[in-house]
Amino acid sequence: MYTVFSTFDVPDEKSEEVIRIYKNRSRSVDQAEGFVDFLLLQNDKRAGELTVQLIFDTKENYLNWVRSEDFKKIHDLEKKYPDQELAAVIPKVAQYKVVAK
Repeated sequence: MYTVFSTFDVPDEKSEEVIRIYKNRSRSVDQAEGFVDFLLLQNDKRAGELTVQLIFDTKENYLNWVRSEDFKKIHDLEKKYPDQELAAVIPKVAQYKVVAK
């Protein structure tokens, strides 16, 4: 398995808005080959620190998702979000191969 964490900070008062966006996400990644799971994590002490976790069966399938038209469409929409402060957020991305379960 392969997992990717995208961690970003938003103002605490906007965290619920971002959570709502992710709860209503398009779910197109769910249809990607090799997709296993999606989680949105919120730091227990800092409400504005959120992490998206994607799990794929292989690194290759994750990379295929990142290169897909659906991925590009979703991330283009994020750049056009009306709240420019949120649209400008750049996540810190970390990628991991699962070596034990």
